[in-house]
Amino acid sequence: MDYNKNVNTSLLIDFYGDMLSEKQREAMELYYNEDLSLAEVADITGLTRPGVRDRLMKSEAILRNLEEKLGLLKRFEEMTGEIELITKELEAHKNGKTVDLDDIIDRLKKLS
Repeated sequence: MDYNKNVNTSLLIDFYGDMLSEKQREAMELYYNEDLSLAEVADITGLTRPGVRDRLMKSEAILRNLEEKLGLLKRFEEMTGEIELITKELEAHKNGKTVDLDDIIDRLKKLS
């Protein structure tokens, strides 16, 4: 399994999981968040392994489509990155480095 894809999918579940059916969300949670195999998910859900794979693929498509339309995860990642940069700049300021505080204030206002 691709680690980055799994992390991204887990985040998509966090943001949009409530938009899935209960059965879709259960399969996604078990596979991506609980790190169970297709066979283990099949045992729990009563599906066949191909049935689990199909449910996961359809659920992933729904989540990707929601992210394309709404962009909540992208916005969250952008905000997190900007907050990290601002934090580093403020730490540098604390250690005596000159920092444009007005710029930081403007950037923080844009985040809200």
